[in-house]
Amino acid sequence: MPNAKNQSMLSAIKEDLEGAGAVWVVDACGLTVKEVEALRNAVRESGACMKVYKNTVMRIALSESELPTLDDMLHGPSAFVFAGSDVAAAAKAVKEFAKSNENLQIKGGLMEGAAVSAAEVEAIASLPSREELYAHIAAAINGVAQGLATAINGVPRGLAQVAKAVADQKVA
Repeated sequence: MPNAKNQSMLSAIKEDLEGAGAVWVVDACGLTVKEVEALRNAVRESGACMKVYKNTVMRIALSESELPTLDDMLHGPSAFVFAGSDVAAAAKAVKEFAKSNENLQIKGGLMEGAAVSAAEVEAIASLPSREELYAHIAAAINGVAQGLATAINGVPRGLAQVAKAVADQKVA
């Protein structure tokens, strides 16, 4: 690979791999330019980026980075979605776009140093986003705090009701 263009592409791939929480491999063959732009925008909104690299250069970058080479996925035209910290959001963006456009095929990907299949990418896409998880945790904490406040407030209220009942009984 003596070509200077390929050398610069290799270094760019390595930089992208270092900063990515996951890499999704998709086949965008058959998409129009407008559709590719819409996909890139959807991926960008999820905090990820989509790039097109040569499969052979990607294989070399993966092997030099001591990652699985994804040989079964790196055939034919491929685009790579480099997910940031919220890998589920990036997978969700790709899956939603694939639902509305049959020309986009999810091949699989790479997450936490292991290869994942297309079915696993779709399963990851069905996970709630980070914000939704935070909302669930906050609701659970709020529910516990509200229950505790109700229980603590119930003791004096019960004592007051008993005292009132005893007072009413003595009057009668």
